[in-house]
Amino acid sequence: MPRSTNKVASRARRKKVLKLAKGSFGRRKNVLTVAKNSVEKGLSHAYDGRRLKKRDFRALWIQRINAAARVNGMSYSALMNGLKKANIALDRKALAEIAYADPEAFKAIVAKVK
Repeated sequence: MPRSTNKVASRARRKKVLKLAKGSFGRRKNVLTVAKNSVEKGLSHAYDGRRLKKRDFRALWIQRINAAARVNGMSYSALMNGLKKANIALDRKALAEIAYADPEAFKAIVAKVK
């Protein structure tokens, strides 16, 4: 009896990889072995990127808060320490948005901290 292979599943696996490789240049989009390497590397970069994005945004928020705090005559670290002591529970994302969109409200927060 000849060995049977599951052609349907094999084809589906290949199609899945080639679909992910769509948009690539040259052999990366239509040769399975090359596409598989390309897709694997792309997925690992995507995984890393999702973690780096969090890091980058936190750095941006800190820069915005620092700039706004210095305009109001205070350093970033002094502001954050003052917020903690005053029990004002605003995260950096919200604080940065206030500093960017509503400087008057941010000025009021700094006044409360001082």
